[in-house]
Parts: sequence; structure tokens; C-alpha cells
Amino acid sequence: MRIFVTGASGFIGGHLVEHLARHHDVLGMARSDAAAAAVRRFGGTPVTSALGEVTPAALAGVDVVVHAAAHLQGVDRAAYWRVNVDGTSQLLDAARAAGVGRVIFIGTEAALFDGHDLRDIDERHPYPRRHRFLYSATKAEAERRVLGASDDRLTALSIRPRLVWGPRDASVLPALAAMVEAGKFRWIDGGLQETSTTHVDNLVAAVERALSQGRGGQAYFVADAERSTLREFLTRLLATRGVVAPDRGAPGALLRPLARAVEAVWRLLRLRSEPPLSAFAVAMMSRTVTVRTEKARAELGWSPVITVDRGLAQMATLS
Repeated sequence: MRIFVTGASGFIGGHLVEHLARHHDVLGMARSDAAAAAVRRFGGTPVTSALGEVTPAALAGVDVVVHAAAHLQGVDRAAYWRVNVDGTSQLLDAARAAGVGRVIFIGTEAALFDGHDLRDIDERHPYPRRHRFLYSATKAEAERRVLGASDDRLTALSIRPRLVWGPRDASVLPALAAMVEAGKFRWIDGGLQETSTTHVDNLVAAVERALSQGRGGQAYFVADAERSTLREFLTRLLATRGVVAPDRGAPGALLRPLARAVEAVWRLLRLRSEPPLSAFAVAMMSRTVTVRTEKARAELGWSPVITVDRGLAQMATLS
């Protein structure tokens, strides 16, 4: 197959390129020379472009588009919408014009998150009537557009992982480690919230199955077979870098409104820097989020290819 991957130089996209390039002709969207070099290093062929600018010519001969790129930082609503929503719509238009047969969207359980627990949910769980977070709102709208684009000429579906982790993670683990080392880390409500997680290899395995399996217009949750509390999992994840999380806590009832207030100030002052507290991250870290994966197992023929224990052990050897 000829496969086009957006976000190809990033954490998830890089793993997708690296794995799929073993058996397929993989093109990777790259916005810079550094990104292009990363795509080559992973075994793909870089295509200079960005979300919102992908031309049908760039997708000539492509069988499947895997859309892994997304905007997830800051408080600028226009930036979130431009990349996550408008960028997805333009990519769908280009794919249809180029005659691409399948689009696989890398979605997220966050599209369903409104600040409250998501306990043992499956794909029947509805989008919130009112979104509270820019990332959640724009990923939900992007997913709606992907699923709505599916017809007899284009099969479009969404793979929804929860809390992706693994080698080369450039966001979750580095951010947590930096907070611990700066003395800013706290367990929110003791870190006792239950969570599903998704090793990046298990996500890649689901995408590989979705190259030819799965129904258009459908979303599929994927996750590791094991569940744990946030405290248990993040303690073990930090340990792969030799970082010990402190035994300090803070109440979610205090941090959630504080984070919203901080972001409001950042928006009011139009500050370009990252706020010291993220309302989305604080809410996610203070709620139970667990998902069911029976649909992906039944319709994609997918199952996890790596355990949490093995994945953590492998990461420890890479540190």
C-alpha cells in the first residue's frame, strides 16, 4: 500500500511511519527540514506540507491517509480550530480529490471529556453537549467531520487511544519528569483515579489492522489490556527515567478552578507563553478515565501486542 501519514515526525506519527514502512510505501508530512530528516530516519519519504495545505497532488496514488497530527498546546482558540478542524477538513477534501480510498483518524477519548469521570465507556458514549476544553472540542469536531465524510467512495474511521505512552514520548513523560525535578509535582486527590493507558505499539497495531478492516463512519477505542490507578502507572513510568515522584498531594477541587482562572488571565492578556497550569491537564489528572475495547477486537481483529510490564521494562533499558 501507499500510505500518507500526517504528524509523521512526532511521537505517534513517527512510530506509525517506522512500523508501516517495513511493509508499505510510506509518505510522511513534514513542515521543516528537521521534520523531513526525522521522517527519513523512520524509513519514510518526506512530503513538504502542513495541515491545511495538503494538495491532491501530494496524495497521488495514495491508498490510505493516516491523520495523526494535532494541535494541543496553549489557549488560542483560533489556533486549535485552524489546525484540528480546518486542517482536517482540508485534508479530507484533498484525499477525496486524489481518489484516496481510506482515511484513518487518530482520535482520542478526550473528544468525549467534559471534566467529569469517564468510567468504562464504549463507543456509544455521546459527545458532550458543551465542551469545556479547546483540545476536546476541536478533536470532537474533527472526528465528526471524518466520520461524516465516509461514503461508498471513501472509508473514514477513527481510532481512539487513551493516554498514549512509550519510547520517544515527547510530551507526557518529559513534562511529568520536569515537574518532579522542579519540585512542582503533586498527586491530585492522591492519584487514586483509575485509568486506561495505550502503549504506542498497541495503537500502531490497531492502525495497521484498520488499513483494511473496520467500518466507515465508526470510532474504535483501543487501550492496553491492563488498567491501573494514575498513581501506580505514572510512578512506574517515571521510574523508567530514574525519577521518583514525591508523596505530596493537592485537592482537585482547588486546582481545577485555579487552572481555569490562570488560563482566563492568559487569554485576557493574550500571552504567547504556556500557562503554568493547564485546565485540561489538571482535569484529566483528577478524573477516572477507562475505556472498553471490545468493538476494536471484534471489528478490526485487533488485540494488544505488548503488556504494560513489558513496555515499561523496555523503556527502562532505553534510559
